[in-house]
Amino acid sequence: MRLSLACLTKPILHGYFRSSCSWRVRIAFALKGIEFDQVPVNLIKDGGQQLTDQYKALNPMQQVPAVQIDGITLSQSLAVIQYIEETRPGPRLLPADPKKRAQVRMISDLIASGIQPVQNLYVLQKIGAEKLQWAQHFIQRGFEALEPILKETASKYCVGDEISMADICLVPQVYNAERFKVDVDQFPTIKRLNQTLMKVDAFKVSHPSCQPDTPAELCT
Repeated sequence: MRLSLACLTKPILHGYFRSSCSWRVRIAFALKGIEFDQVPVNLIKDGGQQLTDQYKALNPMQQVPAVQIDGITLSQSLAVIQYIEETRPGPRLLPADPKKRAQVRMISDLIASGIQPVQNLYVLQKIGAEKLQWAQHFIQRGFEALEPILKETASKYCVGDEISMADICLVPQVYNAERFKVDVDQFPTIKRLNQTLMKVDAFKVSHPSCQPDTPAELCT
């Protein structure tokens, strides 16, 4: 099979070190063993570099990530993950079994659509002084739904014994919960899974504390 020149070019991730959605893509690339380049987009500096006309041309939603891959640009993290699942070898990110695959998608969507968007930077900037309480409320509410689901689906990982897209979504959301001082001890299944996953190299190397644009004071 011939590979096009575009497929031989390293993907470019336009992202932000602490963005959950950017982190998901970094985890997926690491799990698949895909080398990629990063172009930092500082969501704070100069009023937000994602709001420039130059970046808007890349991602009209003016959010991160945007990924240039195989001659196209994708701008939603789950779309990126599913694209590389369908086009690249390596460990499966979606189970072969249809029922488990549906559970993975359910958990991923619960986090990526039901929790993260209502506590992202843009929303919190609009909320203003009450942003901490707002973020805590929606993460708490989401985790109260997620915990019993994971009790049913989880074994070593979120769905069974293989790392999947659900795990890729879970870890950045737990990081956000801890940032916003949500007591994760209330959710023993979520806490156990996060601790297990944070021992996996792909989750370590993609962590916000060790990215090219991580501020020096946050590097570990």
